[in-house]
This record gives sequence, structure tokens and C-alpha cells, in this order.
Amino acid sequence: MRLAALLSVMLCGPCVLGAAVAQDLPARAVDDTDLGKDRLTIAVGPAITPRYIGSRDMTVIPGVAVQGQVAGYSFSTQGTSLSVDLIPDDGKPGWKLQVGPILNVRLDRTSRIGNRQVAALGDLRTAWEPGVWAGIQRTGVVTSPYDTLSANVTWQHDISGAYGGSVFSPAISYATPLSHKDYVSLSAGADHVGRRFGAYYYDVTAPQSLASGLRAYDGAGKAGWKDWNLALLAAHTLRGTLTHGFGVFGTIGYSRLLGSYARSPIVADVGRADQWSGAVGFSLTF
Repeated sequence: MRLAALLSVMLCGPCVLGAAVAQDLPARAVDDTDLGKDRLTIAVGPAITPRYIGSRDMTVIPGVAVQGQVAGYSFSTQGTSLSVDLIPDDGKPGWKLQVGPILNVRLDRTSRIGNRQVAALGDLRTAWEPGVWAGIQRTGVVTSPYDTLSANVTWQHDISGAYGGSVFSPAISYATPLSHKDYVSLSAGADHVGRRFGAYYYDVTAPQSLASGLRAYDGAGKAGWKDWNLALLAAHTLRGTLTHGFGVFGTIGYSRLLGSYARSPIVADVGRADQWSGAVGFSLTF
């Protein structure tokens, strides 16, 4: 899941803050049920998320998400990411290819770490990660002409000199309107990281071990699957409809750190591999 400083995944339609925290949160949102029209959705509300990826301490943060479409071109924010679909939507049910740029800002362990031992390792640098994403989506699957099944992959690379590596994230999602006022979405994904990512975020050097009291660890400096994740979202329109109205939403996300990343002392000794996150709030679509 995209876990970092913000937990907000826009899953479209009514609008929604999604889980997948912020940043390591993967699963991309599906397009909304009004495929042909220009639209803008703004969602706000408090989110609860781990203080860092692998932390057992939780924190409450403000969340904001924006998703929209202009002349068939869609855009969305997802936590600290911004993505654009460069293939216009013709507004009809059926298959649709998706491709475009994405920019993510990774804020993990840059501030407000919480745990004193992990904080003693030192703050990390903010990572700026431009990249690309591509996918395929089917509209009109099971329940109606408007339910969607999507699969996509995202590739991002740090250009800021923080860890200097890449992250590859496949994801799949299904979403359906239950009525003109109710909407649900389920997504699943995973993150594959390079050796520089693992070493930067999960290894503990000998000097860091002395400063923090954590055991030294060098097992994460290799490429591998860092986590898998799930996210569930539900939204209800209080006034208007899903495509034009004011509503409420709730979302919950779960992520499981894997292998050498889960064995890092910042996770295994003072944190936990199981990561939960969630958000509630209000949305406005117009």
C-alpha cells in the first residue's frame, strides 16, 4: 500500500479518500461511473496511518484528494502522488487502455518518526519519484454498464538522490455503483523495490546501531517484493448522485511487509509487518 505521510487514495465516482497510505499505497483508482463528462471531485477528511512504513505507532493526519476529467483526459492525486491518463475516455462501456505520467513524493521517515530508536537512525531525505503507469480497464463487467475491472502497473524512479532506485507496482481493482447514491471498490496490489530502496529504508549500519540501540542489519539491500496490500472503500451520496453531489466515504487498507524488509529491526523489533490504515470524510463532485 502506499504508506507515507498522507493516506488518501482517490477512487473516483463519488470521490474518495483511499487507504493505502500515502505512499507505498499502490492500488490505483478506477474511473468513475460518468465516463463521458467533465468532472471534478474533492474529498477531505482525517486519516489514520502508521508513522512510518513498518511502524506499530499510528497517527492521525488531514487528508485531501482530488480527481477529475477534462475533455476525456483524467487526473488524480493519490496520497502524495499525482497521475494523468493521456488516453482520452470516449464515455462508452467496453475496453480502454490507460497510460500516462506519475509523480510521487516519498516522505517516509523524513519527520515525526515517533519511535525514539528509529528516530536515532536519523531523518531520511524526501524522495522525488517521477515515473509512468499503464493499464487496461473494462467498463460493464457484471453488475451494470458502469462497474469496472482494472489492472495496471506503475514504475517510479528516485531522482532526488535519496535512495536513487526504482519501485515497480502492479495492481488490480474492481468497483461498482450499488445505486445512484452508493459505491464500493476493492483493490489489491504489491510493490517490488530495488536493492538501493531496501538498503536506504530498512538496513541499519553499525554506527546507526550504536546510536539507536537497534541491532545492525544489512539484509534488505537487494531487490525483491516489499509488500502486498488490500484496500476497501465505500461511499454514499447525501445530496445529489454519485456523479454530481455531496457525500460521505469510509475506507480501510491493509499492507503486509515481506521477507528481508519485514525482518529489519525497524519492523521486526520495534515495529510490525502488518500495517493498517483508514480514512473517513466528505466528498463533493461537480
